[in-house]
This record gives sequence, structure tokens and C-alpha cells, in this order.
Amino acid sequence: MDGVHDMGGRQGFGAVRYTQNAHAFHADWEVRANSLYAFAARRGIFNMDEYRHAIERMEPRHYLAASYYERSLTSLATLLVEKGVVTREELEQRTQGHFPLAAPSAPGRSNAAARERFQPGDRVRVRADYVPGHIRMPGYIRGKTGVVVSESPAYPFPDAHAHAVEAENEPTYDVRFRSEDLWPNSAESALVHVGVFQSYLERAL
Repeated sequence: MDGVHDMGGRQGFGAVRYTQNAHAFHADWEVRANSLYAFAARRGIFNMDEYRHAIERMEPRHYLAASYYERSLTSLATLLVEKGVVTREELEQRTQGHFPLAAPSAPGRSNAAARERFQPGDRVRVRADYVPGHIRMPGYIRGKTGVVVSESPAYPFPDAHAHAVEAENEPTYDVRFRSEDLWPNSAESALVHVGVFQSYLERAL
């Protein structure tokens, strides 16, 4: 899905702010939220693709204003309600107020029917796919052409895995793009590497 979460390659946000040697947690509740998320994932209540998609489904203003662990907590709570582990009413009784959850999910999709195996050096094009559900293809590479560098181990196709749709394992390819092709007349010359699932690629003629 195209959403506020997909900020890769966007312009106008200024320099990336960061802190050297920053602490992973800044409050006790962040530790608890992270622990609960890890516990639920290990128990098989949800998978990582479902977790990521629940964050993507957050109301845009909430997403932009939320901290990293608030997004994690929103995803966790949303999935626990959707899986029937808790109810929204129980959450709001505990918090004594409104508990914001992510929006309902759209349908997912299975692996591409026609998938091709690629070798290092092959020129490939990213499919111009627009889907309402989860997708692990960053928007800035949609429709762009690059060169395969290597192949990574197979993993369940995330567009299906996030939606309880049958997901076959498939490899990701390290694809090298030229910055000039990604952002014509708007970027210094550089090479950008992106891990791209097999279903997102087609051979470039």
C-alpha cells in the first residue's frame, strides 16, 4: 500500500537526525511494549509481516506523531484485538480512555503466477504494482530498472504472509540501481542497493 510510512526517497524532510550511542529505550513502558511484542510473535499469535502491516495501517497523523515504540504498541494492540486475544473495550477500560488502533486491513495477494529466476548481472525491472494491502517494495523503485547483484535465501512472500493468504517462499535479489534513474535530475551520482522479492521483478529487455 502507498502510505505515509513509505518515506524512502521522498524529498523535503531535511537532514536525517540521529544521536551517537543512543539508548535503545528511554522509558520503562517501551521495554514492556517491546517485550510483549516479542512474546506474541514467538507464541505465533502473529508474524512479522502482519506486525509491519498493522503499523502501516495507522492513521497518518497518529503515525507521524508517534514514537517508534508507540507504533509498535499500536500494532501489537491492533493485532491482539483482531486475533481475539483481547477486546478494544478491555484495552480502554485499562487505559481509562480512547485506545487508538490501526485501520482495518485490505485483502492481500499471493505470489506472482509467473516468476523467473535471475542471475547476477541480469537487468531487471520492478513491476509497476499498486496494491491496497501490505507490500515490501519501496515506492521509489516502482517501474525502475536495475542490475541483479546477488540472491538471498527464500522467505514467505510478504504480500500474502501479512494477510493469512497462502504464501510460497521465494528469494529476494540484491538489485543495484543508479540514483540518476531513480531520481532523474534530482540526485548526485550514486549506486543504491535494494533487496527486492522475486514476485516484484521481471526481466528487462
